[in-house]
Amino acid sequence: ESIMSLTGANADYRTPIKPSQEGLVIGKLYNLIAAKAGRTALSTTDIKIPYLDKCAENLWANKDKALVISGSNDLELQVLVNEINEMLGSYGNTIDMNTPSYQKQGDDAKMSTFIKEVESGSVKAVIFYNANPVYDHPQGVSLAKNLSKVELKVSTADRLHETASLCNYNCPDSHFLESWNDAEPKRGYFSLGQPTIMTIFNTRQVQQSLLTWAGNTTDYLTFIRNFWKDNLFTLQNKETEFELFWKRSLHNGVFEPAVGETYASINQAAVEPVISVDFNAITTEINNEYKANNTGTELVIYPKVVTGTGTQANNPYVHDTPDPISKMCWGNYASVSLSMANKMGFVNNENKANTVVVKVGNTEMKLPVVIQPGQAPDTVAIALGYGRVNNGKVAVGKVANEAAGANMYAVATVKDTVRYAQFGGVTIADSGDWERLASTQSHSTFMGRETIIQESILSAYQKNEQAGRFFPHISGNISGKRNPTDVSIWDVSSDGYGKKPEPKSEAEKTLWTQRHKTGADIHKYPNHHWGMSIDLNSCIGCGACVTACHIENNVAVVGKKEIINRREMHWIRIDRYYTSEGDGLEERDFDKLAQVVENPRVVFQPMMCQHCNNAPCETVCPVVATTHSSEGLNQMTYNRCIGTKYCANNCPYKVRRFNWFKYNNNNEFDYNQNNDLGKMVLNPDVTVRSRGVMEKCSLCVQRIQAGKLKAKSESRRPKDGEVITACASACPTEAIVFGDLNDAGTKVSQLLDYEVEKGRAYNVLQEINTSPNVWYLTKIRNIDEKSV
Repeated sequence: ESIMSLTGANADYRTPIKPSQEGLVIGKLYNLIAAKAGRTALSTTDIKIPYLDKCAENLWANKDKALVISGSNDLELQVLVNEINEMLGSYGNTIDMNTPSYQKQGDDAKMSTFIKEVESGSVKAVIFYNANPVYDHPQGVSLAKNLSKVELKVSTADRLHETASLCNYNCPDSHFLESWNDAEPKRGYFSLGQPTIMTIFNTRQVQQSLLTWAGNTTDYLTFIRNFWKDNLFTLQNKETEFELFWKRSLHNGVFEPAVGETYASINQAAVEPVISVDFNAITTEINNEYKANNTGTELVIYPKVVTGTGTQANNPYVHDTPDPISKMCWGNYASVSLSMANKMGFVNNENKANTVVVKVGNTEMKLPVVIQPGQAPDTVAIALGYGRVNNGKVAVGKVANEAAGANMYAVATVKDTVRYAQFGGVTIADSGDWERLASTQSHSTFMGRETIIQESILSAYQKNEQAGRFFPHISGNISGKRNPTDVSIWDVSSDGYGKKPEPKSEAEKTLWTQRHKTGADIHKYPNHHWGMSIDLNSCIGCGACVTACHIENNVAVVGKKEIINRREMHWIRIDRYYTSEGDGLEERDFDKLAQVVENPRVVFQPMMCQHCNNAPCETVCPVVATTHSSEGLNQMTYNRCIGTKYCANNCPYKVRRFNWFKYNNNNEFDYNQNNDLGKMVLNPDVTVRSRGVMEKCSLCVQRIQAGKLKAKSESRRPKDGEVITACASACPTEAIVFGDLNDAGTKVSQLLDYEVEKGRAYNVLQEINTSPNVWYLTKIRNIDEKSV
């Protein structure tokens, strides 16, 4: 890949390539696999790429379970990728051909034809169904210029955005949570959608409008019911069977009929065209389009993980949530590689980032520059989703160009498909100005502090399950080694690494009363003991947990200026660490430990309040606003807090947030918490904190209490999975596991009992003996030892 993507950051092997090389790389991978499968090779230009031979060897060795994917929008490359998967035997194994996805059915060629027809004046009427091509299509400028030639233009957008503002009529569609609907997201899987609330605004769902315009007086709910009744049920007891189906499907949210090979979806013909593979034409196209050693600067246009295509650009949470890779918030930027930054003299530091002028053809954009490790040399990357014109106060940049940026759709090109890269005609130059960047992470490496990130490689872990574990060396050769339910004292080797030590009998040196299996003390939890496990191997750094926490706990949006001032309010953050120049050195060279390598490996670490048993924050609060609960939670009593910030100063994990302002009901922070509509988003089960109050992760105590009360009303204990934090419920990989450590049957209890015994579980900053209730599992990479 050309940029450091979320996929690349999670890869065991990753090679930066220029966009102009992508076709040749796929062509060579095809030839390597074809040689093993006995197929004819393509005569594409050869290219030397690290790890590609190893990639082919591993794919072929695991061919029934292997899968090759490409993010390219080039049809020829996708056809080659499909052919590679066919040779690997992926179809029927990793790819289920019987259930294709019907979620994306756009057609670049047809869209280009439509825009040409608008330009020629042959289009008399058009309905833009929740679409905004004037903004998000490369030919949007042409479309905007010629839409006046269309007699009737109707938009169903929820606001007068770039396209809707040029239409004769705007008939706003209702939100999907205000509407009845049905869908087939993939073949043979159907869903019924029902409204959860009444319409907030004076809107009407599009389907009802289409029925009305067609002269059909049926309401859309009746229309859907009749459709399913007539097409699904032919039995004599049709009404009874249908009502049972309808209620069950609405309750379950999905309907899976027993379909055979003969089932034909109405979507099938649209997304499954028959393509005859002309390898000669593909080879010619690749050799003409792609170059092994292209000179000059190349442009990469990409969607950010959080911002996406920009359709939700007016949502302040989108901008206040850091990008998982760059950790930047609020606004667009141009990213360049370390080597390019060094060559051109670009810098990023606390107070300064160069702004650059990027010229693509006749289009110029002025943006701050971000130095991005892992990006291909001689490339500049700029994200989609910015440069909105009239999409709302947040999207267009309410204060000093907060979120505006540049519209990169305008410089994408259209051939047979939309191309999101430029191989030539791109220049980048220092503008002479500078700008401060809103970043939530000012350091990129963990500076050799092994008690923060612990990692190893698979071969070493298979030999010794404690591989990569670091046992901090404490004065007196004693350190704390703790199970979820007890404390044991371990004598450790002086270098911190090695075999699991034998226990010592002498007492641990600490000012705290310890929690043991025997004997009552302040850390014995007689009822529940809430704890969490976070697997660094499973965490992909996507940020879903951050957004879920924001919404669940009414976390304030503070804007670009406050984030620049280091006043972000995030209860959970994902620390992203790169490998550094100093990794592997026997002696600590802190200058090198701070320097990121050109193509680093990446590890993500979710960090929230660790709910320490020996909590440093609790000992310094002068008004006892932060205390330890009888269930292991470090809790905050907001009404007692007077804002001394002693707790934040004493927190080694830096996870406590101070309300410098009253962010809600404050027009200086005009991010929708100050109006009635925005307040509808707030969770009524969680307080909205005011100025001068410290706040932090509560492990979603409101959810804990709700689960306990429900179980109590049924005269039982909470079951595993009934009480789950917002971050854990949103995690797509189940990297975060939460539950009751006092219940031996819970997943978190069984997981930690096993991993602590095997040696993979550890606490961050274990040497200071805060004894957290949040545990991390060592990162294990599947790479060769020589690659470390």
